[in-house]
Amino acid sequence: MSVKSALQQAPAAPAQAAQWQNSIIQGDCLSALAHLPAQSVDIVFADPPYNLQLGGVLARPDHSVVDAVNDDWDKFADFAAYDAFTKAWLLACRRVLKPGGTLWVIGSYHNIFRVGSIMQDLGFWLLNDIIWRKSNPMPNFRGRRFQNAHETLIWASRDKKGKNYTFNYEALKAANEDVQMRSDWLFPLCTGGERLKAANGKKLHPTQKPEALLARIMLASTRPGDIVLDPFFGSGTTGAVAKKLGRNFVGIEREESYITAARARIAAVSPLGRAELEVLRGKKAEPRVAFLSVIEAGLLQAGQAVYDKKRERAALVRADGTLVYKNQAGSIHKIGSWAQGLESCNGWTFWHYEDEGQLQPIDILRSEIRRQMTAAGG
Repeated sequence: MSVKSALQQAPAAPAQAAQWQNSIIQGDCLSALAHLPAQSVDIVFADPPYNLQLGGVLARPDHSVVDAVNDDWDKFADFAAYDAFTKAWLLACRRVLKPGGTLWVIGSYHNIFRVGSIMQDLGFWLLNDIIWRKSNPMPNFRGRRFQNAHETLIWASRDKKGKNYTFNYEALKAANEDVQMRSDWLFPLCTGGERLKAANGKKLHPTQKPEALLARIMLASTRPGDIVLDPFFGSGTTGAVAKKLGRNFVGIEREESYITAARARIAAVSPLGRAELEVLRGKKAEPRVAFLSVIEAGLLQAGQAVYDKKRERAALVRADGTLVYKNQAGSIHKIGSWAQGLESCNGWTFWHYEDEGQLQPIDILRSEIRRQMTAAGG
């Protein structure tokens, strides 16, 4: 059988989505998280209660009332109660997060420093703090403080050993005029047609996040097909963006009114096509492949010859993943450089295998191994 035939007979098996994927679970986040499988989600985006500690009605100088966050879900007896709640949901999220997964948490000055400290105490490894600068922030009505024009996001890996997390560096850089994406992001507050309204015309959810913010997060730290968990689902921004970008989601929410609106919102989303969702990846992001893996996969055989592209040099493939050329043995790179009298050589592009009478670079076989690794989640 030719190598070409072998490659054609190794299609990637489609992944089967679990029943809890792409659904909203109604209930308390702690009890719902306890029923999800361990190490089952790729990232968590959490927009927890901010514990704003509003003591009464917030009014403007003209005595009109500000539509602020005064819902029961944002009220805690004291800081100790808030810290206990924070520790509990963070531990629950850590259990369901894959070893290479990451956690995003957004908050304001009221809570984000407490959350960050608890995250470090629990073993999360902080990767970045991101500043979301609001282009249209709410003014400070009393004139006694600076205008609060930003919120902070913390991005963290599951633990210090979680090195294989997704970060689409090349794609972000290309989308940012070929300049590294910075940690300060400018987006407007959620307004206009994107802002969901209740039957009385008021905001359905007081802290609805803009879809652009969630899109940046998912494009930065997920790939198509990944599972995004939002334990404080609210009006469903995470689910709507995930569906559009070809990601899977699972949301947890207590309030029936939010769930009803979120389901209708997500149902109206049309996913982007495969071509639009392809992620630009640099060489550093690709998994390393040993030449021995090509032999173990049966794409090349021990005893088979490989050649330079002009067939002027021929080396013998050995079972241990080395090459032999004129009684010299070594790696594909070492033997390639020795055969040419050069200091270095990329053996993957220098050496070629014969397939149906045509020479092909062995780099094609490395690409096939990478495809198989990706399909298997490797």
